[in-house]
Amino acid sequence: MKLILLSGGSGKRLWPLSNASRAKQFLRMIKNEDTKLESMIQRVWRQLHSAQLANNTHIVTNKAQVDMIQNQIGTGIPLIVEPERRDTFPAIALAASYLYTFAEASLDEIVCVLPVDAYVENCFFERMKKIEETILESGATLALIGAYPSYPSEKYGYIVPRHPTLNEHRMPYMTVQKFIEKPHKEEAQKLIEQKALWNCGVFAFTLDYLLGLLSDSGLPLQYEELVKRYAELPATSFDYEVVEKAGHIVVIPYEGEWRDLGTWNTLTEKMDTHLIGKGVVSIDSSNTHLINELEIPVAILGLSNIVVVSSPDGILVSDKSASPRIKEIMQNMRQRPMYEERRWGWYRVLDYQKSEDGKEVLTKRLNILAGKNLSYQMHLKRTEVWTIISGEGEFILNGKWSRIKQGDVLQIPIGARHAAKATSDLELIEVQIGNELIEEDIVRFCMIWEEMEKAYEHLLHAPFY
Repeated sequence: MKLILLSGGSGKRLWPLSNASRAKQFLRMIKNEDTKLESMIQRVWRQLHSAQLANNTHIVTNKAQVDMIQNQIGTGIPLIVEPERRDTFPAIALAASYLYTFAEASLDEIVCVLPVDAYVENCFFERMKKIEETILESGATLALIGAYPSYPSEKYGYIVPRHPTLNEHRMPYMTVQKFIEKPHKEEAQKLIEQKALWNCGVFAFTLDYLLGLLSDSGLPLQYEELVKRYAELPATSFDYEVVEKAGHIVVIPYEGEWRDLGTWNTLTEKMDTHLIGKGVVSIDSSNTHLINELEIPVAILGLSNIVVVSSPDGILVSDKSASPRIKEIMQNMRQRPMYEERRWGWYRVLDYQKSEDGKEVLTKRLNILAGKNLSYQMHLKRTEVWTIISGEGEFILNGKWSRIKQGDVLQIPIGARHAAKATSDLELIEVQIGNELIEEDIVRFCMIWEEMEKAYEHLLHAPFY
């Protein structure tokens, strides 16, 4: 069985911590077994390893999230990168094509798709291992996993099953009768009485089934060709395009905890602390959480059932029950991300100015993790000035190699080829000056430091090194 993790999302429901590139699955908010904060993608990847499923897993994502995935769970993870953001059906179709073209998957291979951001117990993944035999025994087109509801939620979709069946291993599965999407509380209570399940967003099918749907639509099965025609795929959900039209669907019930931690009120329920970052929450503030990414302290006094979140992207003060509305309020607000994690570390925007003549000045604080490096690159529309504020590293400018340390100031003209590597955690202030300061103004020549060393080996032992 091949597993596909879906990592997407635009990051509006957990604003201001999440943004276009840092979606909810990358927020380090939940303590692991070692009491260290981890993100949802780190948690699910750890659980997949524990269940011995990670080696058969690929992650489907978009270009904006590649660096963050590599930063959090490593560079060796197999990634399938969408040429553009669309929806879950195109993403899953692209993954199926990739498995068929490059992973030597046979047409009868079972493919299981799951979201990267669900909060589940470890036993959930043991349940997932039963999907393959369930499809083979039942002859179903699709197999799903459904969680027994713990309360009548209006936020989740419901699976209404028929009577349960026991397979030869005494594990129950049920034929799906219908789906109900986000019902009112009264209807949700009736669905629970009918033994309906929460839809966990897990889909399993044979590779042949999904490739057949692509073929019937006149789309190519080979990955390179499908990438070229990706815009022709319907920008719709897998539920709408496939699940609602499938004939024979079964669901495997899951009795453990399952949560979609997609809003501040649900996420804070699973946080083991009421305070992250600088600040104080007074003892007479009940069920109140403060998450502060800024360097200035925040104080909350005598307020209950609220969440306060501050980051370089903005500040949120909300009653917990109202916090899901943030997506509606922020949907028309356009702002460049002020904080991003990259494969080499992170950066934070400190200041931005634009003069009347169109000249822009952008100031960033960068942290390059020990052993990591920036790519060998140049910019066509800006100069840069770097001031090293802590740590040590190596620096290349137009082929000239040098060591850098605290207090050094580096001038990088327009068109100059440059790169840096941290020998210890390297922190610097970067000031960009130009007429158009955009992330796309990067021409990369080399990503791997060892390749740069090989290219300039004759300079490594020069006196200036």
